[in-house]
Amino acid sequence: MSGYNHYKEQSIYSMSGAEQLLLLFDEAIRRLARAELSLEDKNYKDFEDCVTRASRIVRYLIDILDMEQPISHDLRRIYNYLVYDLSLVKAGRERRKDEIGRIRHILSELREAFFEASKKVNDMHVVKEAVVRG
Repeated sequence: MSGYNHYKEQSIYSMSGAEQLLLLFDEAIRRLARAELSLEDKNYKDFEDCVTRASRIVRYLIDILDMEQPISHDLRRIYNYLVYDLSLVKAGRERRKDEIGRIRHILSELREAFFEASKKVNDMHVVKEAVVRG
């Protein structure tokens, strides 16, 4: 493994769960933006690769849901819808290209919601001053 790849791997392992989640959303959004450009350029191989990778990320987001949390059921429905819609985009290419921007928008909104939630959670974990006795 090259030094750069090792550095990248270590930086991911040192991220918090919230940072990793945001990174997943960022990558899916980035892949969909690239898919749009690839479709415009008629680079169908890259288009399909980008849509496939975005779909894999969304499926991973489904896999890591904590179904003990009530919101997870709603998130699973949204993610399943996105996976379904991505499969239609991939199959329909030119006919469904307008859907890519809409899917990207949904992922961006989810990312922003998770970002705001993570800020609130981090604000709640304020270290209290320790008192030394004795």
